[in-house]
Amino acid sequence: MSMLTPPGMGGKYRITGDKYPRMRRPRRRRRIVLAAGAAVIVLGAAGWGTLQLVDVFSGGGDDTKTTAGRRADCKPAPKATTAPATALPKPAQITVNVYNATPRSGLAKTTADELKKRGFVIGKVGNAPAAYDKKVPGAGVLLGAPGAAKGAFPVLGTQLKGATTKTDTRATADVDLILGTAFKTLDPKATADAALVALNTPKPAPAPSC
Repeated sequence: MSMLTPPGMGGKYRITGDKYPRMRRPRRRRRIVLAAGAAVIVLGAAGWGTLQLVDVFSGGGDDTKTTAGRRADCKPAPKATTAPATALPKPAQITVNVYNATPRSGLAKTTADELKKRGFVIGKVGNAPAAYDKKVPGAGVLLGAPGAAKGAFPVLGTQLKGATTKTDTRATADVDLILGTAFKTLDPKATADAALVALNTPKPAPAPSC
């Protein structure tokens, strides 16, 4: 045993020369551990970033969406039909009775003449029945059978904006136009024609919400 070896220290820590024993790990081993830890952190960050990119381009990771980003259970919007659901009659197929419920004379005839120019068939023309005479405060009332609500009313209504509708028990297809106190004149022909075209033009189908 060397004179530099403390009592009780032999074997692994036995000193045989003039150097002191190394009581700590070699620096090389510490560097390896640190490098391995840094590599794990870098790989973890890279993997997380990759998952985020995949999530963005695949539509949020929802398995109900296709690769195009649209839901697999989303049905395409129905195509617009080429005609309204219910075929509307043309002005030439509608017989209109024009009645004047105002104190102004001659209003029913001038209105009937204008409607005739616009293609409507004119029936009776005169003063309004007692039930309506001087009792229509608005622009006018369209009166007809229940079936007129989906036929003649919308078409005739394009000629007079603001006219109200009412049904009765008649069995005929003719329609009454009763002119009210607020009536001045029919809508301009260009405006009425545009409204009639829009009435017969199918609306575009709504876009799918998914």
